[in-house]
Amino acid sequence: MNASTLIDKIWSAHRVVSLGDDVDLLYIDRIFLHERTGSIALRSLADAGRQVRNPRAVFVTIDHIVETTPGRRHSSRMPGGEVFIEATRQSARAAGVTLFDSDDPRQGIVHVVSPEQGIALPGVTLVCPDSHTSTVGGLGALAWGIGSSDAEHALATQTLAMKRPPQTRVRFDGHLGSGARAKDLILYLIGQYGAAGGAGHAIEFAGSAIEALDVEGRFTLCNMAVEFGAWTGIVAPDDRTIEYVQGRTWAPGGAQWDAALAYWRTLRSDEEARFERELAIDARDVKPQVTWGTSPQQVIAIGDPVPPAPVGGGRGQEEAARRALEYMGLNPGDRLTEYPIDAAFIGSCTNSRLTDLREAAAVLRGRRVATGVRALCVPGSTVVKKAAEEEGIDRVFKDAGFEWHEAGCSMCFYAGGATFPPGSRVISSTNRPFEGRQGPGVRTHLASPATVAASAILGRIGHAGELS
Repeated sequence: MNASTLIDKIWSAHRVVSLGDDVDLLYIDRIFLHERTGSIALRSLADAGRQVRNPRAVFVTIDHIVETTPGRRHSSRMPGGEVFIEATRQSARAAGVTLFDSDDPRQGIVHVVSPEQGIALPGVTLVCPDSHTSTVGGLGALAWGIGSSDAEHALATQTLAMKRPPQTRVRFDGHLGSGARAKDLILYLIGQYGAAGGAGHAIEFAGSAIEALDVEGRFTLCNMAVEFGAWTGIVAPDDRTIEYVQGRTWAPGGAQWDAALAYWRTLRSDEEARFERELAIDARDVKPQVTWGTSPQQVIAIGDPVPPAPVGGGRGQEEAARRALEYMGLNPGDRLTEYPIDAAFIGSCTNSRLTDLREAAAVLRGRRVATGVRALCVPGSTVVKKAAEEEGIDRVFKDAGFEWHEAGCSMCFYAGGATFPPGSRVISSTNRPFEGRQGPGVRTHLASPATVAASAILGRIGHAGELS
């Protein structure tokens, strides 16, 4: 028998039929929609006179453009957002699928809710019209983002025709450097190999540093596989994964649990399995990271100087670096630790889970946000928010001077609603520092939640190790 990778095993288990030229028709176990795309796919399906093939396998959440200010007084602050949300509600109810509405105690960001509720599981295939669907690869699901037309096809047939992707294994071995987190691992990888380093591959993350991560840290890693240019990211399930999954609402129980557990134990790459590419990183080299530019690949260890525009890297790279420096108001040789910040944001599908909030709270406890810094925390789901409040984490954030919001995507991206003033310098736990990503003219620096919290206290970009 040929040796197989983890992805090969899941792919083969879901192959309905081969269509030739490395294209297979795959069975899709779970389909997740949100209000930016849900109403489009569901309404288009209904307009075509078709029904959702398996409503029990389809889930919808209100997350992308929902209001998150305390008390959630409005459904959305985005122009036209309330229309999107109401259309999604109506379409979801008409289709008979599960809806996590804005007032549902299970509501939250799609990639937080999905594993939290046991909808994403090891070995399942899961799709969503959102690029960061790969997040749930952190527990061993094969998950990827799709477009609205593919979502419509999946809703109608529970299948998608997919070309098998090339595969890369990225090994992180050794103990993480002092103060470094999962977010620093993925930023370091992107910095070393570039935002196109994944080149459309399916990435398996492995190695002792990955095994040491909790499941929520693995979510962060797989979330930003997309920023590495990958099709998806995945981590083999292990005892940590099984402990995380057990007892969740849509997880199997009883005899089904035993059968699932036996299957999950087989989900790891065989020793002789071959990958198109192998990368190895010593986790001991990874220090707390922060982006300096408008691409995740424009990243440095905190305290290092901003690099000059690359010479010999091609006109496109040189021009991109020059434009990034101009947009961010920086010069080569600058140290970001010398730059004050205007705002700090903790949230998004990358870093808004309970462990993320605990890490930030550990930095904030007994301290105050610097004068002039607006600081916000937006939990990834209502479940996370409630759990944090039960632990008193919300009080730590509030006492430190952070705003404590309702669950949603919030200021991860700008859609015409909530934003920061033009020219603001923001330290953010999100995933993309693009021009205008958090609002017109806003300058975004990506970092881990612990680094965001420390920077809010310092009033400038810095890491937790600088706090006495």
